Amino acid sequence: MDVLYYWRSDNYRQDRAFGFGYHLNQGSPLLSRLERGAHVWAFTRRARDGAYVLAADLVVGAVTANRAGYRYGRWRVWGDLERTRYFDVDHGPDAEPVLRSLTIRAASRHLGQSFQGYAAVRPLRPDDAARLADFAAYLPMEPRVPIIYTEDQFEAAFLQGGIDLVRHHMVRETAADLDVRQAYLYRPARVARSQALARELYQLYEGRCQLCGMDPGKRLGAEISQAHHVVWLSRGGDDELENLVLLCPNHHRSVHVVDAPLDYRGPAFLFPNGVREEVRINRHLPVAR
Repeated sequence: MDVLYYWRSDNYRQDRAFGFGYHLNQGSPLLSRLERGAHVWAFTRRARDGAYVLAADLVVGAVTANRAGYRYGRWRVWGDLERTRYFDVDHGPDAEPVLRSLTIRAASRHLGQSFQGYAAVRPLRPDDAARLADFAAYLPMEPRVPIIYTEDQFEAAFLQGGIDLVRHHMVRETAADLDVRQAYLYRPARVARSQALARELYQLYEGRCQLCGMDPGKRLGAEISQAHHVVWLSRGGDDELENLVLLCPNHHRSVHVVDAPLDYRGPAFLFPNGVREEVRINRHLPVAR
C-alpha cells in the first residue's frame, strides 16, 4: 500500500530550511501499516501562487513508534536514503488536476482542506499510485536537499571534538539555507550539552551496552561504550537524553551500517533483514504502547 500525504506549507518551509530529515512523523494509524519499499507521496501548497505541487516521494525503509507523548505524532516513517526523492516545488508543475483525478475523496474547494488531522494521510489504490509515479517521472529535483552525514563520524566529532571538528565534516555542504541549517544543528551550546548527556548516559548504565549488557571496557579499565543518537543529529534529531542510547562499539557500528531505527515499542532496533534487536537494559527510554 502507498499513501498520499498533505505537507502543510508552513511545516514544509520550516523542514526545508532546517534540512529534510528523510523521515515523516504523523499520528495517522495508516502509517503503521506501511511496508518496506512502499511510497509516501507528499504534496504541499506553493507560497507564490497557491498551486498544489508534489514535494516528495518518501520510499519507506522502516516504520517505528515514537516515544510516548512525542509531540509530532505516534508514528515515524524512515525514508530510504538512496531512493527517497524531494522535488523542486518552486519550479514544479501544478499537480492539482492529477490529485483531483485520484479516487481519493477531496471535495473541498481548497484541496488542502480535505487533508486535515489523520485525513492528512490517505491510502492509494494501485492505479492512483501509478498515476502519481508517471506524473513524477520528469519532475525537477530539489537542489537544496542537504547532505546526510555518516552519523558515527558526526557523533564522534560532536561529542568528542567540539564545534570546529563538526564544521570540518561540512565541507561538502552547498545548500542555500546553510546558515539556517548551521544554526539549527551545530550551534556551540549544543556541543557542551551533548557531551554532558553522553556522560550522564554512561554513568546511568555503568558503561554497559543496552543491547547486549556487556561493558567492553571494564577489563581494560577504559570507557569504550558509546552514546548513539536514535534520530541522527544530521537528520535534525533532538539533543536530549531520550534520544540517546548506550551501545558497545560492535552494536553501535552495526546500527549505523544498516541505518537501523529504534522502535519505542519494546523498545528495539529494527534491522533490514527482519531482526528485531531488543533493548535489554532500559532505565530512561519512555516505552510506546
